[in-house]
Amino acid sequence: MSRSPSLPDRPRLDLDPEMSPAERLSALQKHFRRLVAVNTELEDRLGDATDQRMQLHEDVSQLKKRNEALKTAALYIASVEEITDDENVVIKQHGNNQEVLTEVSPQLADELESGDRVAINESFGIQLILESETDSRAQAMEVSESPDVTYDDIGGIDQQVQEVREAVEDPIENPGQFEAVGIDPPAGVLLHGPPGTGKTMLAKAVANESNATFIKMTGSELVQKFIGEGARLVRDLFSLAAEREPAVVFIDEIDAVASRRTDSKTSGDAEVQRTMMQLLSEMDGFDERGEIRIMAATNRFDMLDEAILRPGRFDRLIEVPKPGVEGRKKILEIHSREININDDVDFDDLAESLADYSGADIESLITESGMFAIREGRTTVTREDIDAAREKLDRGETEHGVVRYQY
Repeated sequence: MSRSPSLPDRPRLDLDPEMSPAERLSALQKHFRRLVAVNTELEDRLGDATDQRMQLHEDVSQLKKRNEALKTAALYIASVEEITDDENVVIKQHGNNQEVLTEVSPQLADELESGDRVAINESFGIQLILESETDSRAQAMEVSESPDVTYDDIGGIDQQVQEVREAVEDPIENPGQFEAVGIDPPAGVLLHGPPGTGKTMLAKAVANESNATFIKMTGSELVQKFIGEGARLVRDLFSLAAEREPAVVFIDEIDAVASRRTDSKTSGDAEVQRTMMQLLSEMDGFDERGEIRIMAATNRFDMLDEAILRPGRFDRLIEVPKPGVEGRKKILEIHSREININDDVDFDDLAESLADYSGADIESLITESGMFAIREGRTTVTREDIDAAREKLDRGETEHGVVRYQY
């Protein structure tokens, strides 16, 4: 055990009777300075001791809390299955699925509802009402900030934009139109077509333009390692959408979780199929979905299971093809807004020459032509730059290692 440091000796004053007044005054001044120095040291030690005392008090408080926690019995998680007329409660304990009829305290009786998660003690008495359980991964898929993509940023698919707005935005913005006509709005929209034609971009525009909560995921995110996790994530996603409605749920690359079923017996394929079954159940409408619209996108339409394509799940199957001549011209104009293009570049002629180019290909073409201008120290992109970039793209290589998709 460490010993406390000794206190400084108290200065003593010895005055010789034979001292002159000047010598006495000098001795008194030296004694005063010694007293001040000793006092300062004692104050510093007192401050250190006070800090140490506070730290010890905090340590003692933490030890007391740990001791109380060790002495307190653990609580178990259960779900409320039923509330009887006499205010008794049927609970099911998680893990062993044991059902028990128990009483509930008057303080909790008014707040308790069927389906609540609760904490119970060893006597099955309800101690706490817990918050509803939602997978944090589902909450992370909610898009809190709108993407900076608008419908004006999408070219060449005006008809598809109109159909998406009718199926997704109109039922949320003006549901009275559908009631007046006497029809139900489309249950879901599936966008399909080659890569780079604007399917995901169209979904981003919907997220930006609509006032609904936008929840985005990819099909691969729903494919989980452990049995039942994918299905649970699907349930939590739609529960989250119900809490945030009006909401739009967008599933990109849906072919990863909704591909055509086979006779494969591997555990991985079985888990993917379980996840798809849960997705079909959520889309079926056994429970009223309210103001929740579903969008999905794929470039492998041929791989999708027939069950997910039937009416009532995806009522609108919208093909998003490569753009025509007018579409290519509009896409060129969109991607050239912030770029210095030489006045001699004729977009009509250029659009005619870009047959079989997708929107993504055209964006890459404009970016690559800008790289050619930078390489030569110019700030303006010429038609020669665009032709050189096109030749490079058609060879399948770009400045950034992006390979143009060949169909």
